[in-house]
This record gives sequence, C-alpha cells and structure tokens, in this order.
Amino acid sequence: MEIIVALFVIVLAVVLDFFWFDVDRKRWGWMKKWTKVQRAIFLTGLIFLTFLIYLGMSFY
Repeated sequence: MEIIVALFVIVLAVVLDFFWFDVDRKRWGWMKKWTKVQRAIFLTGLIFLTFLIYLGMSFY
C-alpha cells in the first residue's frame, strides 16, 4: 500500500508540474518541439526512473 501511495504522489507531482505549474515553459520548454509521443515516452521514463530510485532507497 505504501508503494502505491508513493507512486501516486510521484506521478501526480510530475503531471501537475508539466501541465499546470510550469505555465512559462521555463522547466519543460526545451521539449516544446517534441511530438506528443516523445513527451509521453520521456515522462513515463522519468516517472519509472523516479519510482525505481524510491524503491532502491527504501530498501536501505
């Protein structure tokens, strides 16, 4: 259950930052010429990598 909550928080933080908080495109502006598929692949990979780091740190 704890892992699901952590995954939800990570996904929510990335999605909110990408779509809502970064209105000036200062953090994610370097991706503006990418296609939607490329953005989806990148964000999915970022979320997956962040979750793997969380899992790795939780075992220590």
